[in-house]
Amino acid sequence: MPPRHLNFILFSAMVSLACYTTYQFIRPAIVVGDAIQLIDRYYVEPIDTDKLVDGAMDGVTGQLDENSSFIAQSDYQAFQDTINQEFAGIGILIEQPAEDQPVRVITPMVGSPALAAGFRPGDLIVRVEQTDTSAMTISDVSSLLRGPIGTQVDVGVRRGDETFDLSVKRESIPLESVVGDHRDADDRWVYRLKEDPRIAYIRLTTFGEKTPEELEAVLRDLDNDFEAMILDVRGNGGGLLTTAVSVCDMFLDDGLIVSTKIRGGVPEDRWEASPGVLVNPEIPLVVMVNSGSASASEIVAACFQDRGRAAVAGVRSYGKGTVQNILPLQFGRSALRLTVATFYRPSDRSIHRGLNATEEDEWGVTPNPGLMVPITESQAEKIADRWLQASYPLLAQEAQSETDDDANATTDEESTGNDDSSADSAKDSSGDTPQDDPLVDDGEVADPPLGPPITEDPPLDQAIHYLRDLIRQDALPDAPPQAVAA
Repeated sequence: MPPRHLNFILFSAMVSLACYTTYQFIRPAIVVGDAIQLIDRYYVEPIDTDKLVDGAMDGVTGQLDENSSFIAQSDYQAFQDTINQEFAGIGILIEQPAEDQPVRVITPMVGSPALAAGFRPGDLIVRVEQTDTSAMTISDVSSLLRGPIGTQVDVGVRRGDETFDLSVKRESIPLESVVGDHRDADDRWVYRLKEDPRIAYIRLTTFGEKTPEELEAVLRDLDNDFEAMILDVRGNGGGLLTTAVSVCDMFLDDGLIVSTKIRGGVPEDRWEASPGVLVNPEIPLVVMVNSGSASASEIVAACFQDRGRAAVAGVRSYGKGTVQNILPLQFGRSALRLTVATFYRPSDRSIHRGLNATEEDEWGVTPNPGLMVPITESQAEKIADRWLQASYPLLAQEAQSETDDDANATTDEESTGNDDSSADSAKDSSGDTPQDDPLVDDGEVADPPLGPPITEDPPLDQAIHYLRDLIRQDALPDAPPQAVAA
């Protein structure tokens, strides 16, 4: 047989094998494609095929774990904005209290074009340009408000019985991920507790791309001029694994931070701290977690706890110990969020809570002895309100105005001899006790308080008392040598 014939046969065999292998992979996709084509051709009502594709992808990822998902085109930009910590818009926080009701402004952001244009908390958005938004979903309204930087958008606002237009220019809106305890008179974050400035307080709201540089700037500005620190990751659902590693590296100068294992428990990557720290290792540290602390938040809390760098306070964290990769689809217009590995804390224990895990199983990050502080529903609402008012001074002004109005109303009632309001107040305050309200965080038993209340945030109070005790011990002089009879 001539050599060229043999080469041709070998080449044909390789092509055939490649085609067969490819077919095995695309065969399921052919079934889905055929079904969509038949639906498009014969279904009794016209239907958007893009929605069928999105539904098919949701069905595929629905067979995987809860952290794997399909990110459709309509959601992909918002997802990228969260990771990048920046978007082009007018700078307002919005909510939709009820379906088919207008979207409501929670508050304009500090320094935003929306604040300058005159948006106020409670404003209802009923129109964007010529589009009636009074019955649109919150995601659709958000999409209309966003747009190219520098463009103008006219927004119809209903405030009380009045409806009017506000014209605002879209700008690049940064999303803060490193915030403090409160703002000063110039609306700058103060990274010290108002109740005890000796204790630095930093709250991480997410683990985005800019978080490391934000945190580094804050720590360098503080320059170790504090006696203790609280790092609060309550309600922080995570973010980038690399960002969690960078945060840990600012407090540790050597040793393991986290490791990952892929399918079959095969070790994959290890991340270790590099020499040098931004926070003096002698300064006591507390990391605060709750059931909303997940993923990257748990990496940080578990690392510091295992390495003995910090105590953990609050309640047991969520238990999300898996790593997701974002794999682009449709030439980058959508994406697949896919679980590819499990991460392990320095002690080589997994944080992940399996589908059949019980409260007795080991998962998540559990607070140190003495620092377990579950909270009630009403306490959780007060903490969330405290954070909102600290972040957005306009909300604090509104709350103070309402408080003043309530106080004036009470004074008027008392002057006429009506005591009903004071009785109602007593009833409401007694309802805030843990005995009357269900525990929010998995029903853990609280440790005894380490001291009297300081704020309306019981877990924070426990952390403050714990750190104050450490500060006090460090301040005590060494005991003089004792005489021993011989």
